[in-house]
Amino acid sequence: QVQVVESGGGLVQPGGSLRLSCAASGIIFRLYTMAWYRQAPGKQRELVARIISGGTTDYADSVKGRFTISRDNAKNTVYLQMNSLKPDDTAVYYCSANYRQRDYWGQGTQVTVSS
Repeated sequence: QVQVVESGGGLVQPGGSLRLSCAASGIIFRLYTMAWYRQAPGKQRELVARIISGGTTDYADSVKGRFTISRDNAKNTVYLQMNSLKPDDTAVYYCSANYRQRDYWGQGTQVTVSS
């Protein structure tokens, strides 16, 4: 049984930092492209950052220089370090695992940036 579980969300002030974690089980983690998406109220889900099996990363323009995605294949976990957070970063953040036609999603974790 495949499970993808996010953690680490919460309330943070503008300019603050959070680190999200996503633990996956039931898959050969090292083969999977792992990604973080987010969905704000009234908006479509958008890609935030992605890391392929070899470690190459890419980011949405809106988070470049502020967010860092990384993975630990020994722990079957992907991270999203978020710095210099802005109110516009407020959203539910979802983790996804993708390999060929296999696509798995977590239930999301809320990130709220507000003073």
